[in-house]
Amino acid sequence: MAKRHYLPVTADVPGVSDGEKAFLRKVIREALKAEGIGFPCEVDVQLTNDAGIHKINLEMRNVDRPTDVLSFPAFDLRPGELPTAEDADPGTGLVPLGDMVISMERVTAQAKEYGHSNRRELAYLAVHSVLHLLGYDHMDDGPMKVQMRGREEAILTGLGITRDA
Repeated sequence: MAKRHYLPVTADVPGVSDGEKAFLRKVIREALKAEGIGFPCEVDVQLTNDAGIHKINLEMRNVDRPTDVLSFPAFDLRPGELPTAEDADPGTGLVPLGDMVISMERVTAQAKEYGHSNRRELAYLAVHSVLHLLGYDHMDDGPMKVQMRGREEAILTGLGITRDA
């Protein structure tokens, strides 16, 4: 049997169900598939609260505020450029794509703000982070932001997760 992606999801906040963790893994797998990742890789996911993500944001990026999602890519890629199976960790056989951290408080607040479900917001943030791990960026209003937003919507639509979901 072919190796699968390794997608550990840890939560340092109460109330995160096994179903939510399984849903996140499904979303991440589909985002990787949509972006052409055909080899086994690893993405580590941490679910936290605003205080937890604030601390990480300050320590890792010197930004003194909470945010919704943080992405820490293992490779310096451009959109469409992928690591290869040769980049795999010899011990695991997995290509380490990086880490994502999601604030569950922001998931709830932003779902309410945007008028959709927590499930949709969680999926959006996971897809958004996967794209960052694969080199996408949105720091300006130029073509890269348009490209990233288009990929986010295409992946979510492919999962059947629409804005009103």
